[in-house]
Amino acid sequence: MTVLDRSGGEPLWKQLQEDLIKRLQSGAFDAAFPGELALVEQYAVSRHTVRQALGQLRADGLIVAGRGRQPRVAAVPEIRQPMGALYSLFSSVEASGLDQHSVVRALDIRADGVIAARLELEASIPLLYLERLRYAGDEPLALDRVWLPAVLAEPLLDADFTHTSLYNELAERTGLRLDHGREDIRAVMPSTAERASLHCPAEAAVFSIIRQGTAQNRPVEWRHTIVRGDRFALSAEFSENTGYRLTPATAQAHGW
Repeated sequence: MTVLDRSGGEPLWKQLQEDLIKRLQSGAFDAAFPGELALVEQYAVSRHTVRQALGQLRADGLIVAGRGRQPRVAAVPEIRQPMGALYSLFSSVEASGLDQHSVVRALDIRADGVIAARLELEASIPLLYLERLRYAGDEPLALDRVWLPAVLAEPLLDADFTHTSLYNELAERTGLRLDHGREDIRAVMPSTAERASLHCPAEAAVFSIIRQGTAQNRPVEWRHTIVRGDRFALSAEFSENTGYRLTPATAQAHGW
């Protein structure tokens, strides 16, 4: 039994949380994380106290626990991506030491009125559509769908996207380089089909990343990427003096 200080200083749930963090960091739970009842017995506290401590550990991303499921230690993301630049998912995966490759599901010319409007085009304008299931190592990482005006991107129909980046091919085959972009990032639960394609664990959420890329103030790319939340993390830097810094100097546009 682990004895907590009951003198009335720090709340019991906070002491329990801090002790569990120490044990997590020491590797004590690498094999398995104890359930609520085991922690009640080990620390001689109420189930309410245990749930308060575990709730904070879940909020901090240290453990994962679905309803009615045994808590487990959260996996450390294999790939970290800097925010704030036209960054390279291709390069980030390979920088992590994992092989990057893709299964191309679609590469064709089609019309899509909704996407055309987002690119500030007429609804009937032909668009090049590229859909890839992107791998990091032996496991799927992301489902990537991108649309570009066909009048600009049609030469990409001859590209082999199994092991290359879109922006490299776009620059080499058309001379077009994106110079600006906007992203909206949300945590969502994947659809049944997306979960199956990405091999997502049952309780795992994903990042939904919608990007609009521009070149010389002209929208030329609309992209929707679903990325496994258990394998991928976004990072940024901040300091007291400079505030929030989203753009590392080395993050340039030659990826995705």
